[in-house]
Amino acid sequence: MSVRERLSGIWLMATTLLSLFAYTIYFVAQMWLNVLHAAFLILAVLQVAALILYLWGPEKLKSWPMKALYRLLYASSLFVIPAFAFIFMGLISQYHVRIPDSIPAASMPAEQLLPKEQTVIYDTGTVYVIFPEYASVSLACENRPSKSDASITWCSGAAFQHDISLGFTQENIEGDHAVNGTLYESPYNKSSYAAFVFADGQFSFAFDNPTQAVKAAAQAGGSGFMQFGLIRDGEIVMSIDRPRARCYRTLAELNGHLCIIDSVNMLHFDAFLAELLRLGVTNALYMDMGAGWNYSWYRSAAGNVVTLFGLPVPWSHNWIVFQK
Repeated sequence: MSVRERLSGIWLMATTLLSLFAYTIYFVAQMWLNVLHAAFLILAVLQVAALILYLWGPEKLKSWPMKALYRLLYASSLFVIPAFAFIFMGLISQYHVRIPDSIPAASMPAEQLLPKEQTVIYDTGTVYVIFPEYASVSLACENRPSKSDASITWCSGAAFQHDISLGFTQENIEGDHAVNGTLYESPYNKSSYAAFVFADGQFSFAFDNPTQAVKAAAQAGGSGFMQFGLIRDGEIVMSIDRPRARCYRTLAELNGHLCIIDSVNMLHFDAFLAELLRLGVTNALYMDMGAGWNYSWYRSAAGNVVTLFGLPVPWSHNWIVFQK
């Protein structure tokens, strides 16, 4: 066997193992996106097939269709490293960065978790309770809010996009939504959606008639959007099962005040819900933390931008923004 053939064998063995490892990570981490799930599975199968043909012996392939098939399978190995890099970056994006200026609150009574004059963050050991400084809360669409805008104290993904698309249309945002007084009706309203609205300097959560709440906010010059209702009047109302290996986020009302609550680390969804109930969260919307919707940053009391999830994706097109 020539040196070239040996190197080809080593390459195929390495890419086969890497493709199987990458697919296993993708599957276990439940980074679900059906198109990519099928693509990574097909890539792993192609590598296994190429390795089998190599071990059987390429020189035994007499017909040109079989030789062409082997070359095609071998060429597919070139996509393994980019696929692994994509999965690795996606997995890293699921991990929350530590927030160094948070206040230890593991033993603090929940009723003492309150906002201050400037942005404050409490660390209960399980979740971060984030009270951004704000005078208004709005929905930004299409153009990602700039970190150089000193008035913004919090920015994160908001409503779902119905289709994964690089282009932006208001119709692709799931749920009726309002942007600074302009109403956009959606063909993708769901019965399990609730609404968050901010108008006339006040926030509210609407569970019974979210469509009317968003319309009313728009008429008052405010903003609002829809997401899965998570907690209503202190009781869990979301019945949809979520992947377990993930950081979670909710837009919530705690002790009568608006806040963002993030899990400190990846944890089971049940554990996240249990912590929200322990804290006494009154109302809350589920804020998906998948790729793109986990993009988030805040401005500390010192005026510095702290990026929590800094990997924006081109198919994420709307964000909730707190401004002082």
